[in-house]
Amino acid sequence: MSIRSFLRLAAHAQMLPVLESGEETLVGGQAVMEGVMMRAPHSYCVAVRRANGEIATEQGPIGKVSEKYRIFKYPLLRGVGVLGQAMYLGMKALRFSANAAMEDIEPKRKGREMSGWVMGLNLAFSLGFFIFLYKLVPLWLATRLSEAAPALHGRVAFNLTDGVIRLGIFLLFLWGVSRWKEIRRVFQYHGAEHKVVFNFESGQPVTVGNAREFPTWHPRCGTSFLLVVMMTAIIVYTLVPFQSFAGMFASRIVLLPLIAGVSYEVIRYAARRRASVLAALTAPGLWLQRITTQPPTDDQTAVAIRALDGAMAIEEVQGGQLTIA
Repeated sequence: MSIRSFLRLAAHAQMLPVLESGEETLVGGQAVMEGVMMRAPHSYCVAVRRANGEIATEQGPIGKVSEKYRIFKYPLLRGVGVLGQAMYLGMKALRFSANAAMEDIEPKRKGREMSGWVMGLNLAFSLGFFIFLYKLVPLWLATRLSEAAPALHGRVAFNLTDGVIRLGIFLLFLWGVSRWKEIRRVFQYHGAEHKVVFNFESGQPVTVGNAREFPTWHPRCGTSFLLVVMMTAIIVYTLVPFQSFAGMFASRIVLLPLIAGVSYEVIRYAARRRASVLAALTAPGLWLQRITTQPPTDDQTAVAIRALDGAMAIEEVQGGQLTIA
């Protein structure tokens, strides 16, 4: 694998929380390289548009985390379980799309899958990059600023500064990757996924024509989730009593599951009660989806529909009541 291909895969992996929407009882999905992954409570399907125009698919049944492990039925913990499974499934879908993309670039690779160690190395790189960019850098900058400005020494002021810096880095990162032509196409598939999910939730027949009438934003999008995570993190970090740099940095890593669990509950509640006060917290995420989603072509929407059809065909066999928000 070339360095360019590795970095392209790393960029997609870094965008997984932005592009996916994990929810056990709802239809959701994720944009991948030249395609879309759709999932239902007990099934998933990845559909990818090949260079020759054909649509390649990978689909199969999946088990609900809360059904396999009862502990993940409870608030806060259910968010950790669902999001963990969503990230695992997202990496699996990304690997399938990456294999298809590499075969289109190098036809002689047909039938050869990307090795597990390449995906593992890419995942480790992406995780390390995430911790460095969103945990270490904001904390270091906030510490330097607090040394120069005594008014920032207070726990609230310090963590608010840390949070604003983190948000600024996130927005700058999104703007930067959106300039990348290949990522912009992913954002188009992201928009196609949202339109098709909205179409499905409306009860109308899922067609390219019907999906075209719906918006590209969606309240359960990972973009909205990440913004809620950042706002929740400011509150949680303010309650942590550590004063040393090492203690604060360690807490920012250890508390990630708690922050993710709380944020998941907020997003889950907001998706069901869109007129509530908590729903207002997801509004900035809907605005930000103007960057992370783009109007898709009809061909891209057709790929998203193919992914949904594949997932629903398996869902009918697997069983389970499908609840629409």
